[in-house]
Amino acid sequence: MALPHAQPGVPVDVLPYGTSLGSQVSTALFKSDTLEVIRLVLTAGKRLPGHQVPGELTIQCLEGRLAVIQGESRQTLSAGQLLFLPAQTMHEIEAELDSSALLTIVLHSH
Repeated sequence: MALPHAQPGVPVDVLPYGTSLGSQVSTALFKSDTLEVIRLVLTAGKRLPGHQVPGELTIQCLEGRLAVIQGESRQTLSAGQLLFLPAQTMHEIEAELDSSALLTIVLHSH
């Protein structure tokens, strides 16, 4: 059964999963014409391969530790940290520990 997207004006829980993190999966929380919010879940050692998105992106680590790799640059995000990437920035995301994060992507409508 697909999870419903967040509805306008209705709170969505994005607290850390804690001990249940290993049984969780990534889910799209919300998508409109101009904005998408995703709860990313990666277990230690897993990665999202190199990619880019058309709009600006923020990655907010909710728990664990994530590496955001841009070419030779590697930035580590711990719980409570946020990273901004400009539109079209090629990047990879690798979990150094079991992790979850909130991804917010600006979608430019054409």
